[in-house]
Amino acid sequence: MPRFPVGGLVDADLDLPDASSKSFWLSGAAWQFPNYENADTFVERLVKEDLLVCDPIIEPVLRGEPQELSPRSVQRRFVQATGLTQGSIRKIERARYATILLQQGVSILETVEQAGYSDQAHLTRSLKHLIGKTPAQIINKSEPEQLSLLFKTESSP
Repeated sequence: MPRFPVGGLVDADLDLPDASSKSFWLSGAAWQFPNYENADTFVERLVKEDLLVCDPIIEPVLRGEPQELSPRSVQRRFVQATGLTQGSIRKIERARYATILLQQGVSILETVEQAGYSDQAHLTRSLKHLIGKTPAQIINKSEPEQLSLLFKTESSP
């Protein structure tokens, strides 16, 4: 969100003026408060209005492609654009991958190995922190399906 400093968005609140009890003002327009059902539409509208943009260096860096910039410049630009370090993004991706494996019926120990965790406790701490569920809860599906918003459905090794 180029109109707001990243430091003010990560792990912080940003108060925007209310337009009504169900909407707020952003960039001169009233926006409906997003919820779980319309979050994708909300993000698409932010992108369409150029209120949410992606630095062109992010995707190639995530794919591991070499950059012309120094590693420190890439690191600074990555954090400035995303508010997260590359290591944090890798941890999120690994947790997503582990969740998909567990949902597909892969055992916890096999998931530990395939997703690159050091042991079962490491997997459990990571999933509880990033996805909001333990491996057993993901396998049992005894709780409601809604996972953390950090979760996305497509698989990534």
